Amino acid sequence: MSAKYELIDAEKAAHAIVDMCIWLRVSRSGFYEWRTRPMSATAERRERLKPVIEAVFAANHETYGYRRIHAVLVRSGEEVSPELVRQLMRELGLQPVQPRSWRPVTTQVGEPDAIPDLVCRDFTADRPGMKLVGDITYIPTWDGFLYLATVIDCHSKMVVGWAMADHFKTSLITAALDSAAGNIDIEKGCIFHSDRGSNYTSDEFGRHLTKKYKMRRSVGKTGVCWDNALAESFFGALKNEWLNRMIFATQAKARRAVVQYIEGFYNRRRLHSANGYRTPLEVHTEYLNRQQAA
Repeated sequence: MSAKYELIDAEKAAHAIVDMCIWLRVSRSGFYEWRTRPMSATAERRERLKPVIEAVFAANHETYGYRRIHAVLVRSGEEVSPELVRQLMRELGLQPVQPRSWRPVTTQVGEPDAIPDLVCRDFTADRPGMKLVGDITYIPTWDGFLYLATVIDCHSKMVVGWAMADHFKTSLITAALDSAAGNIDIEKGCIFHSDRGSNYTSDEFGRHLTKKYKMRRSVGKTGVCWDNALAESFFGALKNEWLNRMIFATQAKARRAVVQYIEGFYNRRRLHSANGYRTPLEVHTEYLNRQQAA
């Protein structure tokens, strides 16, 4: 019965109450009595949670679904179930932005056995600097394409290195790797995994990787995005949650937007499902603290 009364109350601006009571076969006296009842504890809690959920949704660029919002509420000490969060988001009409379809564009056939796949879709690592993944994407601007190369640490899922340029030459990805080396300790024998893009399979990059950092090179199969899923997942989040909403007149503005997302949101604030809904920086810092305490 309460559901019918709630419908009448919600639609009273569009239809006469007397008509709706007839349509729904309820009494007007029962409706008015329902409106004067004190709100139940459950209803009060639901109403209290709604603005909190809206605030979390807005603070995270309208990108969080119910699982991440639930994780934020739990971290803040709120005892709430994921299902209740999902129900309230539906009532509030909160829908996170959805990913767009993707297809690989930076792959080449080459020799299938020239560089092995040392990762085999296992994007986990026991410690930082043990296994890294890299990739390139492009960002359209009115000044032409801006190319972004990233390096992600498999332990924390943190973007530990990145570089941007108006080209996608090998120097772009070596700059991203050098950036990573300045932010974390890369251990000898660390795996660097990528797709079979021509720059990543080039002799120039191979020499930079092995001679400067003593790293091992790894690549996935041709045109199979799942073989570099961690890198592709980050680019999907970057574009879906941030860049696809914007139009950039200049490459400089695009650069600032990318830095804002990586350093201001993704690494430090965005809860990562593969990290148990902790941020990449939290996971990285926790490892360093354990090492200092040992």
